[in-house]
Amino acid sequence: MALSKAGRVVVAMGGVLVVLIGAALAGLHLAQYEVKERVIAALGPLGSVGAIDVGFTSVRLTDVRLKPPKDWPASDPLHADEITLTPDVRDLLRRRVHLRNVVVSGFTLTVVRSADSRLKLLPNLRESLNNDASSSPSATGTSLPVEKLIDHIAFRQGSFVFYDFSVSQPAYRITLSDASATIDHIHLPELSEPTTLNVNGSLKGPTHTGTVSFGGWIKVASLDSQTTMTLRGVDIQTLDPYLLKRAGAKTQVTGGTLDMTLESTVRHDQLHAPGTVTLHQLQLADTGNPLDTFLSIPTRAVIAALKQHDGDITMHFVLDGNLRDPKFSLRETLLTKVANGFASALGVSIEGVAKGAGETVKGLGNALLNLIGQ
Repeated sequence: MALSKAGRVVVAMGGVLVVLIGAALAGLHLAQYEVKERVIAALGPLGSVGAIDVGFTSVRLTDVRLKPPKDWPASDPLHADEITLTPDVRDLLRRRVHLRNVVVSGFTLTVVRSADSRLKLLPNLRESLNNDASSSPSATGTSLPVEKLIDHIAFRQGSFVFYDFSVSQPAYRITLSDASATIDHIHLPELSEPTTLNVNGSLKGPTHTGTVSFGGWIKVASLDSQTTMTLRGVDIQTLDPYLLKRAGAKTQVTGGTLDMTLESTVRHDQLHAPGTVTLHQLQLADTGNPLDTFLSIPTRAVIAALKQHDGDITMHFVLDGNLRDPKFSLRETLLTKVANGFASALGVSIEGVAKGAGETVKGLGNALLNLIGQ
């Protein structure tokens, strides 16, 4: 039976539609292979991938490992069971690096603080990604453009492992487990636009497991930022290398947990950061040594004062200063504020506390600075 004119038009349109869909799918699939080549080019000699599966809408990498630089304390700066990349196909066809979504699952990410207090995070990969378009093409014939845009990164079901060489050799290790994180809007290479980030995880101690969260936004290029750091129920003994500093020995913390909230704003290098720290059921060992101190206060005085406060002490402080002013030290300011706040909360003499903060009060202040990445 012959088709009517309208029927023939419908069939023809259907045929064209099928061809267009087929071409679009073929182009999409081809684009995903372009992503695969660029992933291989980015990793190069810096890492390895167990397998790369190319789909129509995404590229999935399994068993991803980045090789450590010299003297790295862990076997891998980053290991992930799976990383899924979802590119913007239109930008990809224009040879632009634009990832709509990146999901990193089953990960272990290592952060190192060197003896001179510098933070190191994925150093080799960062160097590779910052190579400009004029660099030599890789073995695949593909070079990465200078401009790169990532809309969203999600870290799921993993751990952040922190190695701190500034407090001990070998490095003191802290692990944030059951961790997740999101990062939104990374625009390389300028990094002048706000990047939003949120991190959550658990900090396990000898007797308690606390929680840590960090969130806000930061302009990496200018360091303008607005962030909030929160700790709840963190075992004080986990922070031993930071809390227990004194001349020649240390006062042993035998129990207690810590809560903290720090709201930080930086505008044009000007810092304003009000914070609150609460120590719950702080317990210190009395060795009988009169030289023992806690936050530069004689341990015996602290123990006696804690009995009158049922073991709970709350300290309020505000950090203000210009980060580019050589006379302003964020570390010393925080140490002094916390030491004075602790002494004031206990109701003991604070004579000499501020003066000695730079030498003997390295404890809680260093812990907070390390945890907020300063």
